[in-house]
Amino acid sequence: MAIRRKIFIATAAILAVLAFSSARPQSAAVRTIIDEWASVKPPPPPELKPASADPKTTALLMLDFLKPNCGARPRCLASVPRVKALLEAARAANATVIYSFFGATKASDIVDPSLAPAPGDFSVTSSADKFLDTDLEKTLKDKGIRTVITVGSAANGAVLYTASSAALRGLKVIVPVDGISSGDLYSEQLTAWQLANGPGFADQVTLTTTDRIKF
Repeated sequence: MAIRRKIFIATAAILAVLAFSSARPQSAAVRTIIDEWASVKPPPPPELKPASADPKTTALLMLDFLKPNCGARPRCLASVPRVKALLEAARAANATVIYSFFGATKASDIVDPSLAPAPGDFSVTSSADKFLDTDLEKTLKDKGIRTVITVGSAANGAVLYTASSAALRGLKVIVPVDGISSGDLYSEQLTAWQLANGPGFADQVTLTTTDRIKF
């Protein structure tokens, strides 16, 4: 009788657990970001601040201003006049200017002649992170660069990954939001938020606009 009683009690306990589990409302189940997608509200925009750059220790990174990508993005084409003004200011101050390419693209693929490299400008070719499999880090160290200004397209590609990689290497990073672009607004919003809030590098990043950068 004692054994039967123990079996009965154990069985009853198991049945109670199963009944409780099946009675749990669906809302108590773990919901992923995909489930919650429509309920997400964007946070307030990051603050834009003035930025001062010592031309002796600053490099302007001109990231992928190329016909295959920038040429197909209206927002990138719209950014060209502002980037041109920044490029001219950097050159006038004798700051370092470095270009990036991807795939088989080269200088002749620059989307606008006003953004073309000058003799002596360094360049790298890589995917989104321009530090990956290139001499970019060595070049910056050799030139004594402590600050980089990143402009280009795509914001959520070359800009985001190169800027965050630079910050994680201890460099100060200046990102003028009117000099970065993507094919859609959300990608630019994501980039601005991540650069301003990303763990481990946000303190290294200053979001600004091209006209607030002073050499």
